[in-house]
Amino acid sequence: MHKPIKYAEKALTYAANAAWFVFDKFNQIGQNPGFTPSWSDKPLLKSWEKTKPPLGWPRETDSLCPRCIPEVRKQILDGKTPLEVLYTDKPGEIKAQIIERDGKILMVKDCPIHGHFEDVMAIDTAFFKHLEQVFPGRDIRAHNDKHLHKHGSSTVTHGRGSVLTIDLTNRCNMMCDPCFMDANQVGFVHELTWEDVKTLLDNALTIKPKRQMSVQFSGGEPTISPVFLDAVRYSREVGYTSVQAATNGIEFAKNPKFCREAAEAGLRYAYLQFDGIGNAANSHRAVGNLFDVKLQAIENLYSNGVDIIPVITLINGINNEQVGRIVQFALDNPKRIPFLSFQPVSFTGRDEAVTDERRAAQRYTLSHLAHDVKSQTGLGEPARDWFPISFISTFSDWSDLVHGPQATWGQLSCGCHPNCGVGMAVMVDKETKERAPVTSFLNADRLARDVARLNDAARGKWPSIIGMALAVARNYDPFNAPTHFKLSDMMKKFDKTFGATGKSYGKVGKDRTMEDIEKRRKDRWNFLFIAGMWFQDLFNYDFRRTEQCIIPYATQEGEISFCAYNTGVGWRNIVEKMHMTATLTKWYEEHGKHEIFAGNKQVPLGQVRHSMTLREEIVTNEVQHDLDAKGIAKTAREEKARARDAKLKDQQEHERMMKLYREHVLGEKPGEQLVSIAPLAPAAKPQKPVEEQEEVGSFGD
Repeated sequence: MHKPIKYAEKALTYAANAAWFVFDKFNQIGQNPGFTPSWSDKPLLKSWEKTKPPLGWPRETDSLCPRCIPEVRKQILDGKTPLEVLYTDKPGEIKAQIIERDGKILMVKDCPIHGHFEDVMAIDTAFFKHLEQVFPGRDIRAHNDKHLHKHGSSTVTHGRGSVLTIDLTNRCNMMCDPCFMDANQVGFVHELTWEDVKTLLDNALTIKPKRQMSVQFSGGEPTISPVFLDAVRYSREVGYTSVQAATNGIEFAKNPKFCREAAEAGLRYAYLQFDGIGNAANSHRAVGNLFDVKLQAIENLYSNGVDIIPVITLINGINNEQVGRIVQFALDNPKRIPFLSFQPVSFTGRDEAVTDERRAAQRYTLSHLAHDVKSQTGLGEPARDWFPISFISTFSDWSDLVHGPQATWGQLSCGCHPNCGVGMAVMVDKETKERAPVTSFLNADRLARDVARLNDAARGKWPSIIGMALAVARNYDPFNAPTHFKLSDMMKKFDKTFGATGKSYGKVGKDRTMEDIEKRRKDRWNFLFIAGMWFQDLFNYDFRRTEQCIIPYATQEGEISFCAYNTGVGWRNIVEKMHMTATLTKWYEEHGKHEIFAGNKQVPLGQVRHSMTLREEIVTNEVQHDLDAKGIAKTAREEKARARDAKLKDQQEHERMMKLYREHVLGEKPGEQLVSIAPLAPAAKPQKPVEEQEEVGSFGD
């Protein structure tokens, strides 16, 4: 039986629907032109002015050969090929086809040297089609950016909508598989100085459109950088309202005081590595008590005003069974977890040389995620409740319109390619824990079309706010919303997110206080966003995705797409080598060795104290065994060890066969040495004395 207010709200939705048709008819008469805001030298785009890359299938795109690229990169690193080829030529680039076969979407491509490659992009064609159909188009083309966007075919060309990533150091206090950057293994240290960090942040402010970007400090492990707190503080000072740390949580778990210092400096989010529920589910990271570390880090951070975003690297056969457990953990702790970021594995860094067998077994896509959430939790329909994260850009355009031309920053706009990232929003009652996908009671497809019409009319602040209120109301279904959720709560959520009316829900700028943080946290409703971000590797690389990247790296060589930096032609290897701080040996001599937790070493925490809800039934006490049954290696390290063992076995077998050949064919007796006569060799040239020989070194010394 529905509450009486639900029936009143249903009547209100009918009235809003009728009012919308009148409002919209008049609103389309004599539309205003899009204005040029202070954060862009180009006007806001109308919906029909937004461009899109080729979508659907079959289609052709530009990709890379997984075998050519490592060879090209090595030639550059060894100094045998000039870096300029990446700016002027297209080494390793090949065409790729995106096709459907056996109910799956595949990328297939052929290299004239290395042959055929193919990989799975989706296991559900309806899901894949839905994401591309609701993609609203690219953001304003990037401009005033030639000094920072200058990377040949890897250049970012559209928008700056989300997170600016800065790697403070390539040092890390863990030794993980997988690892984007092969931390602690490259033989040198690349660590930014304070002047480096300040320059990168200042440079980022010059590119337009200047969106309301977050800054994420990453690594390695950013918290072991001596300039971490200064970097957070300066980011706040120059206007970034969301400062994040991509962290394994060790330093935050060990030291509550450090959490307080980070919060006071302006840290808003901890992007926390989080692979499963229980120490067994995290055991592939080779830290004995890693889940305890996560729980203590969440407790320490949250109590000091920092919100937590668990970040889960998903690998088929390793931790895909954890999807439902992690979602349930978030649902059980709605006051602590506002966001989940699932990241299907990218075979790069330590995993770039993955075998075809392991890649096929461990490949995990965004469609896998949507189906696993449904099958393991019962939440969401893949082709109804999941949207590309770029779907939000229509609402960001509305926010830009409302805030007017005088705004100094544009609204956060996740205008990436629809194959890059997806999300499902779940409304969770913090008191009763009741939840429902937002799109089960809000017609998001039609709402986005309505909002696009508001944007195209460009009427200014209050007409746009009134239009949004009517659009939300007419697309709202109170009977499918959570029991205590009201239409007014939905209106407040929109206002809180976009700051449309000017009402204060707690400040988020550099002057925010703990009182502001608590005020924002008092909201009864947790808008839990379950996101999936799938970074590319050489087997599924698509330049149409790279060119509209929303999470670029700020480096000494400009701002580079996330995927072009970590994989692609491998700009990370090149940039860090060009600007390395010291060889590892030299660094250790001057600074000593930092502590590394590996080989199942435990982080010293003492007694773990936390106030999280942790159901016993979702805690994993045993590792996932799918790959064991198939005899497939789990990590790059294990794969290399097996390859060494196989080579040794082949060598031993060869020696055994040669021994039999000598004994039975040549008649050689055991222990007898046959004399071989070699052709005369030319006289060797005299060697220089040792002290006269030239010093020889490699690029990696």
